[in-house]
Amino acid sequence: MAKFTHVKITADADSYPILLSNGNLVSTTEKDGEGRHSAVWEDPFPKPSYLFAVVVGDLGSIKDSYTTTSGRNVHLEIFSEKENVGKLDYAMESLKNSMKWDEDKFGLEYDLDIYNVVAVNDFNMGAMENKGLNVFNTAYVLADQKTATDGDFERVEGVIGHEYFHNWTGNRVTCRDWFQLTLKEGLTVFRDQEFSGDMGSNDVTRIENVKGLRGRQFAEDAGPMSHPIRPESYVAIDNFYTATVYSKGAEVIRMYNTILGEAGFRKGMDLYFERHDGSAATCDDFRAAMADANEADLEQFSRWYTQKGTPTVKYSSSYDPSTSTFTLDLSQHTASAPDNEPFHIPVAFGVIDSETGAELVESQVLHFKEASKSFEFKLSSDPKGTAVPSVMRGFSAPVKIVSEASPATQKTDLLTLAAYDTDGFNRWEAGQKLYTEAIFTQLAGDDVNLDGVYQAFEQTLTSPKISDDSIRAYGLMLPSESGLAEDMDIIDPIGLHDARTAIKKKLARKFQAGVAELYDRLTKEMSGAPFEVNSKAVGKRRLRNTCLDYACANKDTDEEVIASAQLAHKHYFEANCMTDQVAAMSILSNVHGVPEAEKLRDEVLSKFFDDANGDALVLNKWFTIQAVSSKPDVLEDVISLTSHPEFTMTNPNRCRSLIGAFTANSAAFHAEDGAGYKFIGEKIGILDAMNPQIASRMVGCLISFKRYDENRATKMRAELSKILEIEGLSPDTFEIVSKA
Repeated sequence: MAKFTHVKITADADSYPILLSNGNLVSTTEKDGEGRHSAVWEDPFPKPSYLFAVVVGDLGSIKDSYTTTSGRNVHLEIFSEKENVGKLDYAMESLKNSMKWDEDKFGLEYDLDIYNVVAVNDFNMGAMENKGLNVFNTAYVLADQKTATDGDFERVEGVIGHEYFHNWTGNRVTCRDWFQLTLKEGLTVFRDQEFSGDMGSNDVTRIENVKGLRGRQFAEDAGPMSHPIRPESYVAIDNFYTATVYSKGAEVIRMYNTILGEAGFRKGMDLYFERHDGSAATCDDFRAAMADANEADLEQFSRWYTQKGTPTVKYSSSYDPSTSTFTLDLSQHTASAPDNEPFHIPVAFGVIDSETGAELVESQVLHFKEASKSFEFKLSSDPKGTAVPSVMRGFSAPVKIVSEASPATQKTDLLTLAAYDTDGFNRWEAGQKLYTEAIFTQLAGDDVNLDGVYQAFEQTLTSPKISDDSIRAYGLMLPSESGLAEDMDIIDPIGLHDARTAIKKKLARKFQAGVAELYDRLTKEMSGAPFEVNSKAVGKRRLRNTCLDYACANKDTDEEVIASAQLAHKHYFEANCMTDQVAAMSILSNVHGVPEAEKLRDEVLSKFFDDANGDALVLNKWFTIQAVSSKPDVLEDVISLTSHPEFTMTNPNRCRSLIGAFTANSAAFHAEDGAGYKFIGEKIGILDAMNPQIASRMVGCLISFKRYDENRATKMRAELSKILEIEGLSPDTFEIVSKA
């Protein structure tokens, strides 16, 4: 680490009026006789060279200021291309919220006089925390009512916060070496998740984060690129930036918080900064600070840093009324890494009465460190129904959770938890497990008893106890195909898609009137209301668009296809924001085979493209929505779109918006004829020569061939072999493919 005390930038004043670097601006010179000007920057804090940055260009900006707790005034400025300046306000608001939150939560003030953010279109990553001069992908800075969805606003808030929080967890204290990457990234992801939860809804944020973890990181843990959060080797450092290092790393940090409690975690953080401010630290240094500050034994906890794979925790329970003793039996194993020693797993736990909903054991954290163990509890009173365990509340550890109770008992337990659990995450989780069981029964071709699913769905749709519209919306949504796939030994992508669609149609048919009534009520409530970005407004939009999705799912006849297209068409043209437009267009993009409905689809797609008026981030949505369509000819559409004048593989965002999005369209990408694999294989070959980082990430869609049937696996291996034969293949892509 070194101090960069004198950085002078000189450039043509007319072409490059903006001259930025790390730290504080010391001096500037005006344009001289040769038309050149200069700026001198000084960063008084030591940093590693990877945090050094210089930005020179002709950019627009917005300015603001922030006064720290100690009274220092900090100049804030966010730069972008001039035509995008009007979309920077939300990023600025998020930055100021981040600064205040870090002071309140962790007592951490900003340490320079200036904080600059620069947004650029062509950027491989999301953002970079260069000291005092963050460099961002425009996708995580630009946002306004007409161009950004609620999800975009959430990502802007989260990533702005993430890069700001790096000022202490990454910059003031950095990593000794790249093997310690999760020290700064896992910790900072945890911090940005907590920030986002505090800015909105903690339960909603937790649900969203766990859905992302299961859909991406669990798959990584089950595949050939599985690695501990502190990897032991690499070929290309760019391949270190994985879901395991970031997302699972954040879950490991969260477990410290769960084990030690919020106050204990803060004590550990304070000691960590006291010991390591201004230096390069290790994951073991962080663990030692947590242990020493709390006089806690965290030796076994270190296995989370050294062992790979997703553990499975199985549980069963019993109750002895003669002694009012409830027994919880736990076991753990890691199927993908059977030689793993037992982890230290914090199990947040409670017990609910199935009849009254009373909490018979208040929420507490169990320290599960053995391969198997029994825990005994005295209930506060005898249950009037049955005593139902609520296990892994708040998703207290990154594990798979399996009940060993009988199917009938599992169903009763899940209905109890869905109705009464005091933990918001587990209440949502119970409904998801009921949906999952129904989808897999449908997939197996067995008779599906949907009584429990219908009960849970109706309860979520109508219960007055649910005050958060986002929680209600997420409770109505079925598990994603990517999340469901992680519960399958051999993935059947088309069968899974069809089974999930069938259950969705049955729910839509059963609750057609109730869904329509809620949709109409929300439409009336929201009509004429000003656009706002807050948890209440976002929740209403999320719930209304979920209702729209179900209302448009009944398409067994041409008349129903037309009716659903007309409803989505109307929703689109009455929308006052991008969120509602995207919801409607996503539904219409699936329309095929009924000319009258196809006409409405094409009208909306054309209108959306024209209204984008060349806006890069809006056009990315246009490409993505078509790439993830359920149309049977979606690959033909994608191939055609690669020749569209607005498509280019040289821009990372645009490439991801079409080609990357298609790989996430599981049923289409994994078509039995292998056409999807061939298409992606060819594109990766082209992409590797121009952008190895993006190519190496995209090739990940082919490497988990062992999770598929032999026909698909053979075709995927064939494309991987072709890629390996490419002359001059980058180390980035070679590392991923060779490990498959």
